[in-house]
Amino acid sequence: MKNILNTFLALGLLGVVTSAQAGGPAPKSVHDFTMKRIDGKQQKLSAYKGNVVLVVNVASKCGLTPQYEKLQTLYSKYKAKGLRIAAFPANNFGGQEPGSDTEISQFCSLNYKVSFDMFSKISVKGTDIHPLYQYLTSLPKYKGDIAWNFGKFLVDKNGQVIARFEPATDPTAEDVVKAIEAALAAK
Repeated sequence: MKNILNTFLALGLLGVVTSAQAGGPAPKSVHDFTMKRIDGKQQKLSAYKGNVVLVVNVASKCGLTPQYEKLQTLYSKYKAKGLRIAAFPANNFGGQEPGSDTEISQFCSLNYKVSFDMFSKISVKGTDIHPLYQYLTSLPKYKGDIAWNFGKFLVDKNGQVIARFEPATDPTAEDVVKAIEAALAAK
C-alpha cells in the first residue's frame, strides 16, 4: 500500500506531500499540507499562517451550490481582516462535481464571481480520501465523515481546526460569523 501511495505522490496524482508521507512526523496542523490549486500550481497551506481559513468542500451541481455566493460575500467582508476561504471541489456526493478543474473554475467565476482560493478537485470521503481531509475528519473533536457538499472547517491563525459546520449551515449564519470574528480577533 505504501508503494502505491508513493507512486501516486511521485506522479502528483494526490496533489499533496506531507512530512508524514515523506516518512516524517504526522501533520500537526492544516499548515503542514501542500495542495494543488485549481490553476495547477502547488500551494503550501503554511502561506495561510496568521490568517483565519474556512476550508470547504464544494460542488457545482448541488442544491447547496448557491452557498458559493454566500462564501464570496463572507470573503469580501472579512478578507481585509485576514479571512481566507479554501474551496476544494469534490465529486463524492451524487456525482455533483463532474467537471474538470478548468470547467469548475469557469463555472465559479462566471456564476458566482468567486475570488477566494479554489483548489484542484479531490476526494473528501471514502477509500481515496485526500490526506488533508483524512486529517480534518480524524481530529478527535471534529471526527466523522463529511456528510455532503459544503461541509466547513474553521481554521485558526496557527492552522488548528477550531470549529466544524455541517453542509446545510449557511456560511453567513450568525454562529459561523461569530466564530470567524472571534478567530480574527484572537492574538
